Amino acid sequence: MNIQILPPNLELAKRLNRWAWVLSGLVFILVVSMRRIKIDTAIDFVFLPPIYSSLNAVTALTLIAALLAIKKGNASLHRKLMTWALVFSTLFLACYVIYHITTPETSYCVSGPIRYVYFTLLISHIILAAVILPFILFTYIRAYTHQFTKHVKMAKWVFPFWLYVALTGPILYIMLYPCYQ
Repeated sequence: MNIQILPPNLELAKRLNRWAWVLSGLVFILVVSMRRIKIDTAIDFVFLPPIYSSLNAVTALTLIAALLAIKKGNASLHRKLMTWALVFSTLFLACYVIYHITTPETSYCVSGPIRYVYFTLLISHIILAAVILPFILFTYIRAYTHQFTKHVKMAKWVFPFWLYVALTGPILYIMLYPCYQ
């Protein structure tokens, strides 16, 4: 089988990088602002936390499958899985924002030492989620524009952080679950 290696498309990468910065900035502003934005709707979105938490879990499983695919040399499957991971993360973000702009905040209600575990996970999850988005996009752009050496270099450190965020999301939901009642 002949595989054609295309030259890097640096001009496209430059344009996509600009869009990645803009999108990352807008998402950051939206997420920071959503606690202050409250929209009254006829729809009660209390059903969303298990959905967006499941989307995070599916993202994590997809990321692991993509890693296994590339380790086995299946770049085509890896590419498809990474695209799906981005789709699942985007759906997660949409559900998460909709829930938080339409529903009152749920406070952590469990007492004891587990609170320290919860808040440690929560703080690390929030910080990494806020910081990792542009790097996820840049890593994807490197592959999309055929800059595979740069893609691999970035992916080696971006992947574990993205996976951590995708895994800790559902864990935090499970820990918060008794407080939704």
